[in-house]
Amino acid sequence: MAGSVTKAKKKFCGAVDVGGTKIASALFTCDGLMLHKSKISIDKTEPKKSVFQIIDIVENLERCARIERGDVAAIGIAIPGVVFHDKGLVWAPNVPGWDHFPLRDKLMEDIKVPLVLDSDRSAYVLGEQWCGAAKNMKNVVFLAVGTGIGAGIIIDGRLCRGSDDIAGAIGWFALNAEFRDEYAVMGCFEAEASGSSVARRAIRLIKSGGTSILEDMVKGQLDEITAEMVVEAAQKEDCLAQKTLDITLKYLAMGIANIVNILNPDMVVLGGGLFQAGEMLIQPIKKEFRRWAQPLAAQKVQLELSRLGEDAGLYGAGKLAWDREGF
Repeated sequence: MAGSVTKAKKKFCGAVDVGGTKIASALFTCDGLMLHKSKISIDKTEPKKSVFQIIDIVENLERCARIERGDVAAIGIAIPGVVFHDKGLVWAPNVPGWDHFPLRDKLMEDIKVPLVLDSDRSAYVLGEQWCGAAKNMKNVVFLAVGTGIGAGIIIDGRLCRGSDDIAGAIGWFALNAEFRDEYAVMGCFEAEASGSSVARRAIRLIKSGGTSILEDMVKGQLDEITAEMVVEAAQKEDCLAQKTLDITLKYLAMGIANIVNILNPDMVVLGGGLFQAGEMLIQPIKKEFRRWAQPLAAQKVQLELSRLGEDAGLYGAGKLAWDREGF
């Protein structure tokens, strides 16, 4: 009787995307198929609680791999901030206690699977290059515009991290010669063009005497105005909301032009909460940024909305892990 042949186990990589409010996770095959996606709220009560959550998530991913008759080869982890690769430290201002926090060492006390940590912006651009809008492109920037502003950068096929792993902190672009106090806290570009800035600008205009349906939408509680509300009001042809977005779009166009001028990318992928408004924002930006951009670079570059949406970080974390495995 011929001897039985043992079938080789399937190989998967795990992805963990840590955000300011949630932690998402999934398994990935080497060709980008996502399996067993899940999401939980992050526990911010103390640093060790969020560490334990990640450990539990990795253990669950290993169980999911066994269900698929396979093993986890590596885990990629996206962090909402800066990862100092030499020491394995992380700085994530939206996670209490993660200020030069030794996350890699803490996780490796319990996790035996190889780990790869990187910033969320690096994960965003890797995800879009792997399975999204910029698939297989070698020069790509992912512009993330949400509560803050940041950029993931791939140049000549390689992630650009900078000498201190801070490359992509474009929220600090200087776009206004008149310095304002908030620029010292978050940078000019972020203060003028992030999702949070949209709400702040609308509130300032109302307090300066402007009228808007936004006041009715929040029943006079102006601090409850959000960027999503401003977009909704603008779609209803509210003049103050439209003015708010017009100012924001000019700053976004200038910031994108600077990215194009400096890096000459094939594509700038636009993602994050503010760009959920889609074509309402991207068409005016495509027209306006050309006023500020180097003409040849502007002619070449493509501006595209993210195809992966909120999953971009997960795909990128998965790609980090697969890159470690040589795929």
